[in-house]
Amino acid sequence: MIALTKTLCLAVAALFLAFAAPAFAGDSVVYHIDDAAVQATKALRNIRNHLDVAPDTKITVVTHSDGVDFLFDGAKDPKSGVEYAPLVSALKNAGVTFEVCEITLKRRNLSKDKFVMDAEFTPSGVVRIARLQAQDHFAYIKP
Repeated sequence: MIALTKTLCLAVAALFLAFAAPAFAGDSVVYHIDDAAVQATKALRNIRNHLDVAPDTKITVVTHSDGVDFLFDGAKDPKSGVEYAPLVSALKNAGVTFEVCEITLKRRNLSKDKFVMDAEFTPSGVVRIARLQAQDHFAYIKP
């Protein structure tokens, strides 16, 4: 009876650890940007703060519509005149991925070479966000 109880306790502990392990590895978050003029600077600041407090967080930034504009090569904050590229590169070096919606590229007649080297591309921004949340269990933030 004692052996069965020990075995059961070990099995329960193993199950607990198996399901809790992803939580120990850090959070996963998707930041959604669809209006660069309003959201870009705030998002970059939020992401930097996020990583300062929780450096093991996996962060993906998904952009579409007017949200892609801050990832243009040479793009600057309209208020401060600060160029976005160095901020994006620093975050990319910290493990953040920046994804641009290819549907937006087609609708706005934009070419991929217009974007900073740190940008990646996804077929659909909204589909990517939905899959990150539903399949990969990413938390959602829209700055």
